Amino acid sequence: MINIFRLTIAIIILIGGISMLTATSIYDINLKRIDGQEIKLETYKGKVLLIVNTASKCGFTKQYDGLQELYTRYEKEGFVVLGFPANNFLNQEPGENKEIENFCRLNYGVSFPMFEKISVAGKSIHPLYQYLTDKKTNPAFGGKISWNFNKFLISREGKILNRFGSTTTPLDNAVITSIEKALKE
Repeated sequence: MINIFRLTIAIIILIGGISMLTATSIYDINLKRIDGQEIKLETYKGKVLLIVNTASKCGFTKQYDGLQELYTRYEKEGFVVLGFPANNFLNQEPGENKEIENFCRLNYGVSFPMFEKISVAGKSIHPLYQYLTDKKTNPAFGGKISWNFNKFLISREGKILNRFGSTTTPLDNAVITSIEKALKE
């Protein structure tokens, strides 16, 4: 009986499922900033978050401008954009973390938190994106990431409030209205 239990735990660890099994809240998820510093999403508890999968060589890359504008406009009210570079779609984020960080800062003046490059789809999906896209943890807005620059709006309490696709720009009225509503709650 003990051997079956150990085998089951080993399989869960090997397939990367342990993070999802223990993540009862978005705040349970561990992350690495783009500089390699480890943090928990819990660091941002009490803030309204816009979580975005990004790419440097995408037709939507210019959305960095709008994301930075939102961050600058609402940061003092408790709003944070979190950028997650991903190379899942047509090799549009081929760079290493330092290269991505420099690109974002130099070309778009990005000052919002950026995180290490992760996978947002497939077998190697990061636990954060597993949480965001799983219909069990996100019944209203779950589903596969369609492309770069999908955006998830998270409440101060960690609830997923909304999801915006790649074609919805950061400065779209629907995004701004949702952010302002979340900041008032």
